[in-house]
Amino acid sequence: MERRRRKSLTIFRPSLSALAPINGEKDGSDTSPVMLKKKRRPASFFTASASSSPTTPSSPDVERIAAASGDRPASPRYRPRTLQKPGRPSSIFGSFRSLHSLHDDDEKLTYTRSATSSIEEDDGNGMSSIAGKTVRQYGEVQTTGGMFRKRSQYLVLTDSHLVRFKSQARALETFPSIPAPFGRSNTMRHSSMASISSLQDAQTSASHESYQGIPLHQIIAVYKLDDGKPYFSIETAYMDEETNSVSCMTMQLSDPRECELWLSSIRKAAAGARLVDPVPFCQRSVEYVARTLEQERDYDPNHFRMFRVVQRWSQKGSGRSSSDDLSKLTSTVCYLVIGIHKVHLIPLNRAAMRASNLSLADLTNKSYGLTTLSSVSMQESDDAFQLTFRIPLRRPVTLYLASSSASEIALWVRHAIEYLRPEWLEQPIKLHVPRGLEDDMPPLPPNLDDHRGFDRTLTAYCAGYEVDTSNIRYAISYNCEDAPMFQLLRPTNPRRPKYSVLELLAVMRALRFNESFISISFHDISLDVLHGCCDNHGSEYVPWSSRSGIALNTPKQETLCLMVLELQALALKSKRLRRLDLSYCLERKPEDNPDNRDPGCCIAEAIFPLCQRQLTNVDWIVLNGVLLADADLDYLIAAAVERSCHLRALEVSRCGLTDRTMYLILQAMEAQENTLEAIDISGNLARLDPSSFQNQIGRFGFIRKINLSRVHRTSGPEPLIATETLMTWRLEELFLSETPVNEQTVDSISAYLTSSQSDTLREIRLDQCGLTGQDVAVFMHSMTRNPGQGRELHLFVSENHLEKDHDMLVDAVKRGMTPTHLTMKMVEYTRESHFRELVQALWANTTLKYLDISKASLPYDASEETCKALQCMFAENKTLEVLDISGEYAHLEVARFGIGLNQALTGLKKNTALKVLRIEYQKLGLQGASTVASVLEENTTLQEIYCENNDINLQGFTVLVNGVQRNHTLLHMPSMDRDRADSLNTVQREIENIRDSTANPHASLSVKPSVRRTLGAAMSGNKASAKPPPNHASSSYSEQDVLAAIASLNERWDREARRLEGYLIRNYNLAHGITAQDSYEGESVSEDITDDERPVTAESLQTTLRNARSDRTPTMEREVELGDGLVSLAKEYGGDYGYSADEDEEDDDDDDDDSEDEEEEEEREALLSEKLIELGIDDPRSRRPKENGSANGNGNGNGK
Repeated sequence: MERRRRKSLTIFRPSLSALAPINGEKDGSDTSPVMLKKKRRPASFFTASASSSPTTPSSPDVERIAAASGDRPASPRYRPRTLQKPGRPSSIFGSFRSLHSLHDDDEKLTYTRSATSSIEEDDGNGMSSIAGKTVRQYGEVQTTGGMFRKRSQYLVLTDSHLVRFKSQARALETFPSIPAPFGRSNTMRHSSMASISSLQDAQTSASHESYQGIPLHQIIAVYKLDDGKPYFSIETAYMDEETNSVSCMTMQLSDPRECELWLSSIRKAAAGARLVDPVPFCQRSVEYVARTLEQERDYDPNHFRMFRVVQRWSQKGSGRSSSDDLSKLTSTVCYLVIGIHKVHLIPLNRAAMRASNLSLADLTNKSYGLTTLSSVSMQESDDAFQLTFRIPLRRPVTLYLASSSASEIALWVRHAIEYLRPEWLEQPIKLHVPRGLEDDMPPLPPNLDDHRGFDRTLTAYCAGYEVDTSNIRYAISYNCEDAPMFQLLRPTNPRRPKYSVLELLAVMRALRFNESFISISFHDISLDVLHGCCDNHGSEYVPWSSRSGIALNTPKQETLCLMVLELQALALKSKRLRRLDLSYCLERKPEDNPDNRDPGCCIAEAIFPLCQRQLTNVDWIVLNGVLLADADLDYLIAAAVERSCHLRALEVSRCGLTDRTMYLILQAMEAQENTLEAIDISGNLARLDPSSFQNQIGRFGFIRKINLSRVHRTSGPEPLIATETLMTWRLEELFLSETPVNEQTVDSISAYLTSSQSDTLREIRLDQCGLTGQDVAVFMHSMTRNPGQGRELHLFVSENHLEKDHDMLVDAVKRGMTPTHLTMKMVEYTRESHFRELVQALWANTTLKYLDISKASLPYDASEETCKALQCMFAENKTLEVLDISGEYAHLEVARFGIGLNQALTGLKKNTALKVLRIEYQKLGLQGASTVASVLEENTTLQEIYCENNDINLQGFTVLVNGVQRNHTLLHMPSMDRDRADSLNTVQREIENIRDSTANPHASLSVKPSVRRTLGAAMSGNKASAKPPPNHASSSYSEQDVLAAIASLNERWDREARRLEGYLIRNYNLAHGITAQDSYEGESVSEDITDDERPVTAESLQTTLRNARSDRTPTMEREVELGDGLVSLAKEYGGDYGYSADEDEEDDDDDDDDSEDEEEEEEREALLSEKLIELGIDDPRSRRPKENGSANGNGNGNGK
């Protein structure tokens, strides 16, 4: 029998007699093919069968790949040995073996050259470079280099490589410095078992390296395997960056001290090798990772860190079910990338790997927000580390990783987090890292962003919580008390008017620790989703202490709902925050259940205990519109009785307070008499007794603002607020709207206005208080210091009975007794002469700067005399800067001045003071738009004009834009979106009428002309006759025609809106001295604009319809049959296109007016016949000649 020598490809070439057998066997010279066949593993029922998938990797396939790092048989008939003894059942993964692998296994083993060759062969050069190195560690260990491949090897660690030998004898030949053994090695041999050391070993290329040594600079990680087995394992993962191939080696030892020795030695030697010969990332890998981050919208070259890591499997224990996911059993090499907002785990670039290098568990891209990181844990003894991420209300996700760059990863992750949260003094992260590691963190760049990086932090939280940043809107106001103020606005998405839990948490946590804002407002923002919502999966965001480190010591604080915790955090973590506006943020109603006490709104529970203990500087809390339960009142009263709270305001409007609760609150607030500045108890159920109320509020000597609107009082002649009480205050705001004011209260307020104590008063609201013209006149006389010189005060007297004693009010206005700002909306006049007298008084007034007389109701449209007075007032008044004369459309009442207002507006051409004009809901129409445009062409002081909701169509809007073109001072004019919508909706309703009437041809005859007239009205806005013409058959349009025309109208409106925007930008640049090229200067004005620029008559509508339907609507076919000239003329002169949709209901009422219809019909026939003669077209309807300017035909041209 021929003797066969077991042969492997290697860089070493020692003498064959020195080779050591695997697993303690004798020399390979005694091995024969027959003996090899006997030592094969018996077949198992898991071995490949006919049903095996030909594409699924099999267990021998994995063994064959693993053999790339071990011995290679020389014969194609030789099967590599395994650690499993004959007769033992095969692995459960045997079913992964494919059919073709059974037949091709031996052949593949023959023709595949191993890159991780053994030491049997030597090329004479490779080993000499390793042998000359310093030996650091050596010994015999049990290793695994592939799936279910286990062997005993002798390892030698040098300062550049970790070399594997089959025996100690082979190691001695290469490294003579290793002492020779004196006896049999006592290294413990473990029983055969299935060892999982994949680390993409199935992913490893067959040409991994040129020798059996592992270059230390290629080692990614060295870490312990904590798998619960009775031995100690070390896994070493390494990667060739050029070939993008990875592999691993698992060392199993019985002595823990020997395990620690090997682990520390390999880590230390690998660290030294990387310093000498670092392995940079290849450009291909960097570009691949950068493209991946760009797809995630998380790439920023200035915030980009890339590392090689091993994602370890984390399950402990010795047993696993065969149904477990294989991916949980394996470790995988990937890239860990730190982006601007997230941490990414990105698999290796498959394009750079061989097709056979596929992992059993392919890794997909995984991203985790940096702001969701809750824990970082590192091991000092190995390269393993853990990152734990948690999105609120979800379970944490822990990544078990390993990398030689673990310390650097931890530092850069911490650096990225502190960049995203620059104001946070306490990061919500649990750090378990070696001592001194945080001292090595790279310095942060200076925070130069507005508002201390708030927008940066908010964007990071939105990215981490996977919410849309564009849906969150906020404003920052500087023109308010306690500025700057952050105000959260309603969401951008109109279909979802409320924020979600994660969106609110993102905003609140972005505000935490930020000291840019002195006020924070959640006014009218629903926070109901936070009420009663508890996060039971973590406590990293629980505010355990104040900003200065004082502990709260609240029992079971981590179990409180998110609303309490987040509001506490806002109040505790900012020293500059003084005001919290939470008005109308909750819609819940307290439950009235004696057995189960209502927990309250949670706002009082969160804030007032902190005020009581002086742990926050928040002293102005707005609770308006939030219904308070007994539990809330307990917290409020407990804090109010403490003088150390220093509360500055009590704002509890519409909180459902009763007589008892109101009395208790006011009594408790007496302790804040030296600090209280504002009281708002409006809109509650409590009835105030003036006598007792005087005693309670009279104690507060520093009140600046008081709101007693919509309060109930007991009957009696006493004033609600006595003069003596008012004289102790230096008020800035006094609100009594919707509260009945008797004569004594009027006298008390008048006396206060006369006193110098009221010099600080800036606003007084007395809307709907039952005042008469005399009462308002008394107030004006009282507040006037110098006649003819207006006092800087805003007086609100809307919805009062001002027509009573109206002459006294007119006299006060005429004599200049008014303040600078006056609002008197919704005044109902039963006599137009009274309103005209007021207008004439305003003509002579020289103190008013702001006037709001909107929604004034006249018995009928303003007469010519009244409009003339308005015209003179517009032209002659020299002090008014803001004027509001808007009307009102309501279901039961309409308030407008009528068509005469168009003539009155012409007075503005001579005005030299007015800057802002509001003239909405006055039904200006096309004529009014033309008037406003003419005003804009001549006026040089107007800066803002608001003229929406005036039935202005496309032609009217175009005229307005042309007026703005010649004006160089106007800075704002709306794009008339509401008017556009109304105009097009009218057409849409007519289209629906077409659909409803398709089954009734007689009804359709009357509907289609209506649609035509509606389109004409949308374009021109001209009035029309109420009855459609008889000749309607030849002028009907299909539904496609109308839809195409609507689309064309939209396009034209958009074009005009763009023109308007360009002119306003031009004016803004001129007003601020900005030099910019005006692209609109060269355009022609309205009279030079062609039909393509704007429609001016009904003829433009015909052009629009013809262009819209050409070659794409069914009506085109009918025009071909009848002739374009005849049909176009019939459409143009066969009906009035200025029809208004508002007159639909009047059509039936005018059906009997035959004489008028006949006259209109004769005029249309005459115009049509005349036009046909001019064009040389024979009229098919009538062959009669024209007589006396009228056609003698019967007017019924249908079908002719």
